[in-house]
Amino acid sequence: MLNFYKLIEILVSLQSLVITTMIPVYIPLPFIDRSINNIEIPVTWQIPTLILLTFMYHKKVVYRALSLYIFLGLFILPVFHEGGSIGYLLSPNFGYLLGMYPLIKIIDNLNNRDRLYARNFLKNGFTAICAMHITGIIYNFIQIIFYREYNIFLYNLGKYSIGKIGYHFFMLFPLLLLIKPIKSLKNSK
Repeated sequence: MLNFYKLIEILVSLQSLVITTMIPVYIPLPFIDRSINNIEIPVTWQIPTLILLTFMYHKKVVYRALSLYIFLGLFILPVFHEGGSIGYLLSPNFGYLLGMYPLIKIIDNLNNRDRLYARNFLKNGFTAICAMHITGIIYNFIQIIFYREYNIFLYNLGKYSIGKIGYHFFMLFPLLLLIKPIKSLKNSK
């Protein structure tokens, strides 16, 4: 049975997931003409937010929020990165959404008070992101076999996995700055 505080945690997590899905990542680059041009990175703040939520709450809360997010995106509102609706099940992106479940499981291993160090965080972060991408690749491979569209597998692999995994790894480094505050909050409980 959910108590009132768990319900609030789930709603805060759901709201955070929806908001960060819609915020793209930009890198400002100043050029010679003194104007600032932005380069858009093909990822959002969703994965770092999911990792941060997993540090803040128990994995069951984050699982429920992610499940609500997927339900919301499939049946109610187009809140996913590239749209939504039941047709999103047919896109390769949905496999990466399913890959967030093992990501949460692996990151939750750090919730023990003695394990939250930079080295362990990076090791588990890299493992979790690889698990998410492997889940997405397997989902894509099943789609390719089911629809007999073998010629687009490498294209999807490059676009959805190889083209984004480096950025996902890079997004772990800003979270390193939050390890000490999170660790001190956990130790104060």
